[in-house]
Amino acid sequence: MRIDTLSPAEGATSPVKRLGRGIGSGHGKTSCKGHKGQWARSGGGVRPGFEGGQMPLSRRVPKRGFHNKWATNYTIINLSQLEKLPAGTVVDFEYVSKNNLAKQVKNSAGLKVLGKGELKVALTVKAAGFSGTAKQAIEKAGGTCEQVK
Repeated sequence: MRIDTLSPAEGATSPVKRLGRGIGSGHGKTSCKGHKGQWARSGGGVRPGFEGGQMPLSRRVPKRGFHNKWATNYTIINLSQLEKLPAGTVVDFEYVSKNNLAKQVKNSAGLKVLGKGELKVALTVKAAGFSGTAKQAIEKAGGTCEQVK
């Protein structure tokens, strides 16, 4: 077998439609475009989304919501998830991502700890942000909060 003898499998390709090559070809004269009209012209047709002058769907449907492209996205974790960890654990962004403690980790600016749940275990938590209740609960349990950028 040589590379110059290789060809596609039987029926895998179809021959190119040769347009405008006479009546006998079956694709002559109007080149399969029919007679006259917008679609028969060179460069003819309409742009995507055009509905013939009718108000297009993209304009009929109302706009909703807002996405702030400058917002800082944090990986969020609650105290209820930290409660399950053994005492003395150092919790940081890498620990959370390795142990799958948070739902979304990619495209994150760091870890943020929120105060949902109770904490009775002393932990060292290193995060980019803490809610007020989370900070109080961690310190009350005998742990420490370290702000990391």
